Amino acid sequence: MADPKFNPVFCENRKARHDYTVLETIECGIVLTGTEVKSVRHGAASLSGSYGAVLKGELWLVGADIAAYKFGNRFNHEPKSMRKLLVHAKEVRELRLKTEAKGLTLIPLKIYLKHGRIKVALGVCRGKALHDKRDTLKKKALKRDLERGL
Repeated sequence: MADPKFNPVFCENRKARHDYTVLETIECGIVLTGTEVKSVRHGAASLSGSYGAVLKGELWLVGADIAAYKFGNRFNHEPKSMRKLLVHAKEVRELRLKTEAKGLTLIPLKIYLKHGRIKVALGVCRGKALHDKRDTLKKKALKRDLERGL
């Protein structure tokens, strides 16, 4: 039996933490077809340039690229289609209020497996200014130099 603490990460949006300040993260389920699941498990997914949106009271993942399954047939999925994210209705209302009123953005951080289900970690983020990005890089470099010195 697999270790329940081990959740393999299929896809990670590394640029998100560089471009945005992540204020909180939300775990969401995602509605996928069979060939999409197989593509994600093979690591053929990309979250760069994607975002979350609340449309008509539902949460959607927009712009995520899940490549067509190599061994799929004519019923293969569309790579750049919108995919529904599964969260409670109360959370959808809260996210809609945060994104409309406070000017925050929903950015997918990673796609991973948890208890046999594919999940998406969605971050409630605020965009960083250029000087904030530079400060973050400087702090990271200083920390790395200190660790090397020890």
